[in-house]
Amino acid sequence: MEAHRNPFSHIIVPTDGSETSINAGQLAIHMASLCPTKITFVYVIDDKKAEEVSRTTRKTLDEVRAEFSDTANRYLDYLARLASNRGIVTARTIRYGTPYIEITELAREVNADLIVIGRVGGLGTQRLARIGAVAERVIEYAHCPVLTVRHNPHI
Repeated sequence: MEAHRNPFSHIIVPTDGSETSINAGQLAIHMASLCPTKITFVYVIDDKKAEEVSRTTRKTLDEVRAEFSDTANRYLDYLARLASNRGIVTARTIRYGTPYIEITELAREVNADLIVIGRVGGLGTQRLARIGAVAERVIEYAHCPVLTVRHNPHI
């Protein structure tokens, strides 16, 4: 009987805190629990959104980034804790910039062989403002396979 080799050694999981991005994290954790795989969780703080919030709230850009970083850390901590409970090696990072660019660059930098990303299925301008549009761009620019997740994987 031939031993099965895990085709993935490093998975990138972007999160924005949405239900679908958490579902993607849960699926990646389940996959990594079946065959040893490192997971890097990433939260990208969108510079354009941070600047917009800064302008509309009269907070400095640094204050807005700090608030976004606090939120990012909560989601990254949650996913890392879920993975740690299953004995999975993880890394976590916060990046600043355009989400799809930062996600695909990180995947190249760490030589990831899979990106598991949540996808929101909206329509029109609603769709463009959510991670579904980010997922589409990641699919277009990634050097490795991309698995999109919409619903809870029930695992």
